Amino acid sequence: MERKRSSSMTRQSSKRFYRSDSQGDLAKFWDHGEHFAMQNRWVFECAWEVANKVGGIYTVIRSKTGVSVNELGDQYVLLGPYFEFKAKQEVEEEDFPYHHPLGQAVERARQKGYRIHCGRWLVEGNPQIILFDVGSAGAKMNEFKHELYEKAGIGIPHEDVEANDVCIFGLMVAEFLGDFRFLAENYSDSPPRIVGHFHEWMAGVGLIMSRIWKIDIATVFTTHATLLGRFLCAGALDFYNKLDQFNCDEEAGKRGFYHRYCIERAAAHLCHCFTTVSDITGKEAEHLIKRKPDMITPNGLNVQRDLHEFQNLHAESKEKINQFVRGHFYGHFDFDLDKTLYFFIAGRYEFGNKGADIFIESLARLNHLLKEAKSDKTVVAFLIFPTKTNSFNVESLRGHAVTKGLKDTIDEIQKVVGNRLYETCLRGMVPDGNDLLSKNDIVKLKRCIFAQAHTNLPPITTHNIVDDAMDPVMNAFRRCQLFNNRTDRVKVVFHPEFLTSTNPLFNLDYQEFVRGCHMGVFPSYYEPWGYTPAECTIMGIPSITTNLSGFGCFMQEQIVDPQSYGIYIVDRMHIGVEESVSQLAKCMMDFVGLNRRQRIIMRNRTERLSDMLDWKSLGIYYRRARMRALQNVFPDVSENEEAPRLPSRLNYPRPISEPPSLAPSRANSPNSSAPGSDSEASHDSEEEEAELQTALSQLQAS
Repeated sequence: MERKRSSSMTRQSSKRFYRSDSQGDLAKFWDHGEHFAMQNRWVFECAWEVANKVGGIYTVIRSKTGVSVNELGDQYVLLGPYFEFKAKQEVEEEDFPYHHPLGQAVERARQKGYRIHCGRWLVEGNPQIILFDVGSAGAKMNEFKHELYEKAGIGIPHEDVEANDVCIFGLMVAEFLGDFRFLAENYSDSPPRIVGHFHEWMAGVGLIMSRIWKIDIATVFTTHATLLGRFLCAGALDFYNKLDQFNCDEEAGKRGFYHRYCIERAAAHLCHCFTTVSDITGKEAEHLIKRKPDMITPNGLNVQRDLHEFQNLHAESKEKINQFVRGHFYGHFDFDLDKTLYFFIAGRYEFGNKGADIFIESLARLNHLLKEAKSDKTVVAFLIFPTKTNSFNVESLRGHAVTKGLKDTIDEIQKVVGNRLYETCLRGMVPDGNDLLSKNDIVKLKRCIFAQAHTNLPPITTHNIVDDAMDPVMNAFRRCQLFNNRTDRVKVVFHPEFLTSTNPLFNLDYQEFVRGCHMGVFPSYYEPWGYTPAECTIMGIPSITTNLSGFGCFMQEQIVDPQSYGIYIVDRMHIGVEESVSQLAKCMMDFVGLNRRQRIIMRNRTERLSDMLDWKSLGIYYRRARMRALQNVFPDVSENEEAPRLPSRLNYPRPISEPPSLAPSRANSPNSSAPGSDSEASHDSEEEEAELQTALSQLQAS
């Protein structure tokens, strides 16, 4: 009877398992552009952040280049503005052959007086890149702006320098695409089929003018975050519940960026295929830009998986964080590091949008819950937001100096004691403990121990912040009375600059820091996608996100029970702030309640989701967006025609064990899993799975 029940449970659970090759995989189209070249097809991807690191779009495009080149080869070209300092570090300049339409189009632009830099971007895939020096066309700025106003009705104020540059860049790109389209006509027997993919409003002018000039290309426009959305959320409005109530023209006008809003809205309406990075941004665009996206193009990452090493990397990086904690909390270091968990939040310093407000409030409640439960565990919460500082906090530096002095003294005494022990044993004598440490050694140790005596509380920040009294994080700490008292089970550290390997306090970069933490907490109110929780996932670090972030929505759709995979999703859409804070505090308390073994199993499960976030899987959405645009302009293009005959499909390593309760892929995703299609059993032991599942059930029940 027991065997039958076990067999039945195995069959039921196997229906919920997923396999990585059930997802859409771009690899089957990888021929490095051979098929595209034969068909005279081209893809130009245009963004202000091509070889120009400003924000998240740079990460999107840079991380995607590898799979784009594998699919499209040299039929794929990136277009961006030229910034000398950045370009010299990232671009290897080389001219295209003159007999090639790219070389001819570049030469035509140079004959107009434009400075054009072309070559290869030094990133994965080494894609072709063309950068336009906006300053070289500065003399035509008024002419360009006049044409944009006459043809599109969009006027750009003279004092908006950035918008002026965007206008010049857009006209230069549109002229280049027009020249290339004409020159490509004679390059092959097949008529050219060109897709121009434009990202955000800063590339929007190029799309607008391409359509106005009736250049025979298909266009895709992707918005990663709407202009109005970011500003309205920062204004502490009940944004998502009032989406349909905003007067968009009035709101943009009041905030002084109506012309930018017009560029964004015009590009979205003129493109042949409009996409956003998430469903939540799609809903936002539908109300603020007045066009529903044709499809969603989620953001991915380059995933380099090592199925065992990530646990070892976690332990190594955690030890470096341990070293920081020993120094920062010197004189008050009375908690057990083996029973200490590290939580963190990081990103742009948008206090409300990034959810730092409810994170700090929930930390205060977590502190109360742990005290009430008489827990022996400690949580150290790091907040990493760059802001203006004067210098490092002297107390923090002193603590690290004191602990380093103690470590050096002990290492010196340890060496001397080792020699004494060796000499005593050589003489055939059993060493006496009293003889190993000399009086001088004891004096040295006492001096180091007394130097640790510290009456002040450990600092809550590692730097001296400019205008400390007005800083929102510092004020929230004061309001919630998070001062790192001895009795506090939650300690806080505000680090107001991004982490680098040269940081004298941490001595590790951001990626190492993330690996060393136990959980990332990102309770954002406005987060069109959310690269920080995605990065945690591929490193096997559980995270907390919200149903107002693109990443959170994506995971909710893909996974039946995200929490069992270490993806905790807080509701910030359907409940009030008070309930959201309580829910966040409970999520953290539930995680603290897991023992070390259960956390290891959780990290294994989290890391298995990496395949879902790999560009090899998510890049297929970009391909479909391009196909949709092409078919809108060129009805003769068919997707079947574009599928080349390839060698056998590449097989990527499967997860160590099959995770439970993964939902079939979203409706419009490629090759969704068929229910019950897997018959393989889990590689995790039944005891491990049962142990974690029981713990989660108990925590949820409580």
